[in-house]
Amino acid sequence: MPKPVFTDERCKGCELCTRVCPKKIIVMSNRFNSKGYRCSSCSDESQCIGCMLCARTCPDLVIEIHK
Repeated sequence: MPKPVFTDERCKGCELCTRVCPKKIIVMSNRFNSKGYRCSSCSDESQCIGCMLCARTCPDLVIEIHK
């Protein structure tokens, strides 16, 4: 089962990943990184289909899909 993994310290809260997820499970979390940006996260990993759209869209390489 695919699992999205986020590197919070790279995230700048642009929300591009949330817009491209076909399952709408990539969301902005309530966590902030050390730079003060709100980080993205996955609301339901069991729904991830491993399409990698979020990872490919992210300009800062925040997301990796582990299989």
